Amino acid sequence: MKLDKIDIRILSELQKNGRITNVELADLVHLSPSPCLMRVKKLQAEGYIRGYSAQIDIAKLGQSLTVFTEITLRNHRQIDFARFVSAVEKIDSVIECHLVSGGYDYLVKFMTSGISEYQAIMERLVEMEIGIDKYFSFVILKSPIVKSHLPLDSIFEDD
Repeated sequence: MKLDKIDIRILSELQKNGRITNVELADLVHLSPSPCLMRVKKLQAEGYIRGYSAQIDIAKLGQSLTVFTEITLRNHRQIDFARFVSAVEKIDSVIECHLVSGGYDYLVKFMTSGISEYQAIMERLVEMEIGIDKYFSFVILKSPIVKSHLPLDSIFEDD
């Protein structure tokens, strides 16, 4: 399925407000409701829309700690990467894990109740013998910009 500007606008609006009505969405993307709904259903069927979720204000729930961790593995065979990913994907506190280029192998984002929980997780990971050579932690003090939507319009401009 090749996406056009209207599909991109639909995706853009839905990621800003997944609870928008079809009529409101159709108005925003300049379609009538029926074709708009057909496009949304097609985008869902093709896997462009994976689901809908609520955005939670974590600060209202209590104290939390966010840590970005640079992790370097001892060895760089495919099996080493697979072993590492298999271990970290089982940790609920890991909310993102990225294989990156540069001076380390993975950038992992943790969200925990505090520094002691984070340290306990890291100690367990090191003790698991999953190939961690070294890691560096960056505790987030403040996040002045956090966007929940992707800049689809600028990423997927029509030629």
